[in-house]
Formats: sequence, C-alpha cells, structure tokens
Amino acid sequence: MLIRVRSNVGVWRVEGLEPSSKVQDILKGIATTRPHVVYEKPLCQDPACSHELNAQNCLLDEGLRHGSMVHCRVDPSSCAEVSDKPLETKDEDQPVEIKQGNMKRIIDKDGSIRLVPTNEVRDAKEDKGFRRGMMPLRDIKMAWTLNEFVAMDSQFVFKVQRQESAVCKQVSLDSSSVGDFQSYLRRFQFSRKRFGYLYGKFEKSEEGDVKAVVEAIYEPPQVADPDAAEGFEMLDDPMEATVEQIAQLCELQKVGWIFGHPPREDGFVLNASEVIMAAEMQLEAVGGVNETPFVTVKVTASDDGNVSVEAFQVSQQCMAMVAEEALEIGPDPGFCNINETFTAIQEGKESKTVNNNFFLTVVPIAQHTSEIFVSQFPKANRDLDDRTQSHDELKRQLSKSGTAGWTFIDLLADFNLLIYLAKFLDVEADFPKICRSITDRSVPIDDGYKIIITGLAGVDTAY
Repeated sequence: MLIRVRSNVGVWRVEGLEPSSKVQDILKGIATTRPHVVYEKPLCQDPACSHELNAQNCLLDEGLRHGSMVHCRVDPSSCAEVSDKPLETKDEDQPVEIKQGNMKRIIDKDGSIRLVPTNEVRDAKEDKGFRRGMMPLRDIKMAWTLNEFVAMDSQFVFKVQRQESAVCKQVSLDSSSVGDFQSYLRRFQFSRKRFGYLYGKFEKSEEGDVKAVVEAIYEPPQVADPDAAEGFEMLDDPMEATVEQIAQLCELQKVGWIFGHPPREDGFVLNASEVIMAAEMQLEAVGGVNETPFVTVKVTASDDGNVSVEAFQVSQQCMAMVAEEALEIGPDPGFCNINETFTAIQEGKESKTVNNNFFLTVVPIAQHTSEIFVSQFPKANRDLDDRTQSHDELKRQLSKSGTAGWTFIDLLADFNLLIYLAKFLDVEADFPKICRSITDRSVPIDDGYKIIITGLAGVDTAY
C-alpha cells in the first residue's frame, strides 16, 4: 500500500507498506531518500498536526488505508533528497562535474530549491529500472513470466476515461453562506483566490441518489499567494479540531470545499493544482480510493461581471492517479502532467499530459435558505474586510433578539459565531447542551448559558 505524507515543503509518498506495517515504517521510508530530515512536528492525522500518530501502532489501527495522507512539519534545510539519478541537461556551458555527477535537491530556509552535485558519479546507462525511478527487474525477482511482467507493468498504466456521472447527484447551497463568500471575493474583483470548507449533511433519496446540503462555510487561515500553484498558502489552523467538534455537535460534517478564482477563458474550468487538490480532499474524505459524494464548488466572475457558481467532482480514476502521485503540475494549467514513472493512455495513444476536463464530472447546483442556521456573523481569518469577529459584533447580532421575529436561539445558530464563542466557553462541557438546543428547538437553552453569552456580548436587555 502507499501512504502520502504532506509536509510544509511538499508531498512525499512511501510505498511498499502493508496494513500491518507500523507508523514508524513510514518514517523509515522517508529516511531512505531524505536521511537527514528533522521533524518539527511528528506524523499526524490532521494538517494542524494536533493529532499525533503513535509510531508503534499498525497503519490499520490508525485508520490508514492505501492512498491515505498524513501530515508533518519539517525543517526545510534538512530535507535534501539523496538521488542517484544524473542531471539531465543540454547546457554545454555547465561545469563537467555538474553535467556528469549525481545531484541532490537542497531546500533553503527561504523555500528556494537548489541543485548541488554529490561526490558520486553514475552514468545514465546504469539506470536499468524497468520504469524510470523503479528497481531493475532482477533486483525484484530473478525470473519473470510474461504474464507476471504484464501484470506488474499494468499497475503503472492508466487508461484515462471519463466518468459518466458524479457520485453526488446534487449540491444545495445555503444562499446566505455562499452569498457572503462571493461578496468578499468581489471586494478584490475576484483577483485573489480563496477557499473554505463546506459543512452540512449528505441526504439519500429513496432511489439511492446522494445529495449534499450545505449549511455553513468555514474559511481556515490562509494567505493569498499568486505565485503558489493553488493561488493561496494554507496556514496552520489552531481551531481545526474545535471546528470539527462543533460541526459534529451541530450534526454537520464536511461535505466539500469551495474556492474562488479570477475570471478565465471559456472552457478552462479547473487548473491542475485544483484538480489535484480536489482529488486529495476526496481521498481524505473517504480514507482512500473509494466512492464519495464530497464535492468541489468554484465561484468566479465572468467578463460582464456576473458571478457564476459551479460544482464538480473529480473521477475515481483521478483519485487513484493522485494517490499514486501519477499526476503533476505542468507548465500548461489546463493539463495535468504524467509522472515519468507512469504511462497514461488517452484515446488509444500514450500521452504525457491529460486535459483536466477528462477528470471532471458536473454536479447540479440548487440553493436553499437554511431552516436551522443563519450566516450573519463576520467570518474568521479574513483581512481587509469591513467587519471582524469581536464582542461588539456578537452584541450587534444578539441584540436583534425579540425584534423582527428573531429569537435568541435563532441568532445563536450561526456556525461562525459558535466558533468564535468556543474561544471563551468550554467546548467539552458547554457546547453539547448549547448545540442540542440549536438542532432541536423543542429543547430550550439553559438560562445560565443565556446569561453567560449575553454577558460576553455586553447585551443589557432581556433575551
């Protein structure tokens, strides 16, 4: 089985593992190519690196399957990749020792990548792997039958085919939530990319069709970065575990992700980094290469200024290719490059690239107004916004209680407001009762919690 490791300097993959392998075997696999890596945060289940994996536990016991992703943070200067592959260059002006010698990548503290020569020299003809980057056949097994070789080689061949339909048959978006998201993007004329997680429920019809109902959007810490492949940099989120806990208490789960991007030419739907990110999120949602209704929603503006909202899923084949790291970001954003170890067959011919649209399945969109939640409180982790989360904003929202038909619990049922309150209340002790009153309006909220929350907000009037 294969496990992917997302670090702050990139994604690595460790192959040759078994469900009975231990977490420490992942570390050993990393050490084979990066023997000097220094871990600032150990292998963890979550991107925030708050749920550490036990190095002595089996992968199966930690819930890891083929294609699963774990997370860590490392010292970039310690991540030199030891490689025995020669540098391929046609530049005759390169020094002889660089043209002929082996190279290794050094990632400096500033994030820049440098190639430096090692002491060993190896001719390219000595690379006898049956595929680039793989071991020679004789090193794997002394004798091969044709069927055995074909079976092994086929593991690295993908016959790219369109998936006829998405697993998720429809996504219904809460109008207020998506409206607030696109309004923030409009502040910058959609020039800045931004993403958020969609929280809601999956509903199954009598016919077995699955529908995603989005009730709230949470935007984690991020920095817009036009030079990054994704267009933004994901930052550590100290509230990640709390957000997930509040979502569960509100009977919600992560059902997808949403992002906004600048206008694009017709026919250019998702770029390579977005396709790969969508596949990674689907893999994480289901824990491997399996069917999942996890959905991708994108928001942008057309040339005439009208906002468009579209929803997609990437195919299960795309998930498998990303799990194997067969897809890479290339110079043309409309195409995914194929890793040199793998072969892609598209329309009967080998192709070094695949058009991103081959991986996409369209998900119909509907809108609704949530019957339980509102979306009025300022969103977290935004810069240059008119409103920021504060006690004054809490007072502003809760002061509406008793006017225009609003009740205290109506106004409290705001996902981002609850996340803000979690900084001041005990999620373990207080939130189960508060969220129960939100999800089941027949259960009144305790007067004690009303007093505490209105006290935080500085609301003097009766609730």
